Amino acid sequence: MTLTSVLACAAVLLALGPLAVALGHSRVATRLVYGTSMVASAVSLAAAIVHLIGAVVPESITLPVGVPWLGAHLRIDALSAFFLLVVDLGAMSASLFALGYGRHETAAGRVLPFYPAFLAGMTLVVLADDAFTYLLSWEFMSLTSWALVMSHHRVPDNVRAGYVYLVMASFGTLALLLAFGLLAGPDGLYTFSQMRGAHPSAALGALVLILALVGAGSKAGLVPLHVWLPLAHPAAPSHVSGLMSGVMTKVAVYGFLRIVFDLAGEPSWWWSIVVLAFAGVTTVMGVLYALMQHDLKRLLAYHTVENIGIIFIGLGLALAFKTFGMDFAAALAFTAALLHVFNHSLFKSLLFFGAGAVLGATGERDMEHLGGLIHRMPQTAFVFLIGCVAISALPPLNGFVSEWLTFQAILLSPQLPAWGLKLLVPAVGALLALAAALAAACFVKAYGVTFLGRPRTRAAEAAAETDRYSLAAMMLLAALCLFAGILPGFFIDALAPVSTALIGAHMPAQSGSQWFSIVPIAASRSSYDGLLVFMFMIISGTLAASAIHRLASDRLRRAPAWDCGYPDVSPTTQYSATSFAQPIRRVFGTVVFRAREHVQVPPPGDTRPARLIAELHDLIWDAIYAPLVVGIGIAADRLNRLQFLTIRQFLTLVFCTLVVLLLVLAVWS
Repeated sequence: MTLTSVLACAAVLLALGPLAVALGHSRVATRLVYGTSMVASAVSLAAAIVHLIGAVVPESITLPVGVPWLGAHLRIDALSAFFLLVVDLGAMSASLFALGYGRHETAAGRVLPFYPAFLAGMTLVVLADDAFTYLLSWEFMSLTSWALVMSHHRVPDNVRAGYVYLVMASFGTLALLLAFGLLAGPDGLYTFSQMRGAHPSAALGALVLILALVGAGSKAGLVPLHVWLPLAHPAAPSHVSGLMSGVMTKVAVYGFLRIVFDLAGEPSWWWSIVVLAFAGVTTVMGVLYALMQHDLKRLLAYHTVENIGIIFIGLGLALAFKTFGMDFAAALAFTAALLHVFNHSLFKSLLFFGAGAVLGATGERDMEHLGGLIHRMPQTAFVFLIGCVAISALPPLNGFVSEWLTFQAILLSPQLPAWGLKLLVPAVGALLALAAALAAACFVKAYGVTFLGRPRTRAAEAAAETDRYSLAAMMLLAALCLFAGILPGFFIDALAPVSTALIGAHMPAQSGSQWFSIVPIAASRSSYDGLLVFMFMIISGTLAASAIHRLASDRLRRAPAWDCGYPDVSPTTQYSATSFAQPIRRVFGTVVFRAREHVQVPPPGDTRPARLIAELHDLIWDAIYAPLVVGIGIAADRLNRLQFLTIRQFLTLVFCTLVVLLLVLAVWS
């Protein structure tokens, strides 16, 4: 029943695409597409929650489409139900936001047909139960999201973003295709149930792990496969950016989980070293890249890279603990990773919606052109602040809980018998702590430069509050961030079926604890009570404000505001995003970005202002992707000659190729 309801909602979403084309660019089309998408996502969300919380047995169905005589196999179990919940919650909130934001979309005719198809593609990925259906749905999701990235195709940067995204998506799909090919084996096992029963060898499983890490990691944003993400996410419309960053990257995490934890057989202990190494580097590099940005949406995109690293830290720890039979610790690390999947989908969608509201009100994404918006967009400023606190992993919001659980799992690493893990896991923990501190600094910059201070441009001065639909979507996500932070036990318990299915164990029940506190290991070692922290903050803040107002002098004194030693009221005397990041750039930038600062001072008598120019280099792009681009260009020029061959030359080429392939086959057999 649950699977049928979800498939019916996906069918409705697929039907909306042609309907949007028929209706054209009109207000009716905008309301119909986004309104219906919101309702369909809400119905699918309810079905996913019922299946996850109700511990319903897995449901399967085979549709007479796809590969002939085999059909398309679809299945919903605890893992797919959880990720379906993430997809539908993000889709519902994005559709609600788009009811208001979409009215100002200048390229609605290029967005409306592909938006519901993108939602349906993500739904089908998490429901697929065979290799063909999974890869077909994966490609459908990639192509529809690419079309949304290219909606504003007249912007040159968007064209480059779409091209890089398409190339990286194709590369990731190729890696997943090879992974499924290895799992299928010589017998051509097709469905996931057949792959589970095959029990691949350790060497084959290791190769599948690498391919899954490359295929799913490229879509999720693992370093160094992240290069498309900070280009594509800002290029898309803001509600689509929220979906791509908050939801689609989690669908990629689902792919990694399905292959590595479900289909690849028993893991080896060194698998976790590979995952943890990538995860630790991704976490720190993501936040360092974000600190250097002054484009608000690009900053948020790089923070997705950081949070994907945090998720993979939890998954790497779960692999390590599971290998050595430490089921409780594995369940703790696995639950922390899944909880961060859910939490990140909430606050990252919220922040992208907030950036979209700012973009709609000012026409600006550059923080250097903003400022003072807290007075002109107070409600947006409030919900954006909640998102900033949540992503900075500060209590009592949800980001703190999942990162705290990850640290609790790291503290169990001395019990691991492998010395490689004994040395690596504390180092990864240090990187995670560094990333948490840098993330807080980054969002002090993002919020302070964007919403505080004085307006830096006329566009910021003329900004007005966003529409009620957009505010409702952001308020919903902000409330969920708070609820998941102060009552996390309910969410941890909801993840128990997923942990049991893939790890074989789950964390103890948390929701029945006194004052709803969570105890990940033992009460004598660590515990956290989000509700008490929240109540303490409310009570202490109220008492402090009341005491100040009652005990302070009632004499009114007026004096100039503190001007930092600059009496000039010009907004150019304020801290900018670039100047805020300068100390961190000077500490880390010389190594990570090969940063250089150039000072241009005009000669005496010249009235031009002095300028400080910070030069940054993306070393990963320069070292890996730039040579590939050059090599592909040279190879394409050489291969281009083939299209000018005569018929006789073509036949000769085909004959020689056939002979070589037959010789290879003869030697191989």
